Amino acid sequence: RKQASEYSTSSSDDEFEFKPSLTHKAKRALRRRRKLEKETKQLIKQEELKRLHKAQAVQRQLEELEERQRALEISGVKLERELRGEADSGTKDETQMLHEWFELVLEKNKLMRYESELLIIAQELELEDHQSRLEQKLREKMAIDGKSK
Repeated sequence: RKQASEYSTSSSDDEFEFKPSLTHKAKRALRRRRKLEKETKQLIKQEELKRLHKAQAVQRQLEELEERQRALEISGVKLERELRGEADSGTKDETQMLHEWFELVLEKNKLMRYESELLIIAQELELEDHQSRLEQKLREKMAIDGKSK
């Protein structure tokens, strides 16, 4: 009995010594995991802010572009009237007015291409944001314990 009690005491001592090291390892692993999650959340937030700033810049550029297109449209209408003889052209000759009109058309086409590029960038930002949200949902689902899955 004495040997049995010593044996059980020694085995319980071993278990006691083993458990704290296990909990210490578990605590370290938990701390590392929380730190990693925190860093991941910060990175996600930074990416979202970058996308937001880029989206705001694209929106501003689209608004400026729209104003420039309106101004070109007004100039174009005025020039077309002069070419048709509906408005007083002053001292301008027809070839000069045609040259100006073609320049306006070229500028308008350039602005339209730029607008298309900006719209593609905006769509790309929306897709990146959607992808980020889906990745976050996936991370949350993957973090769920195996038993509750």
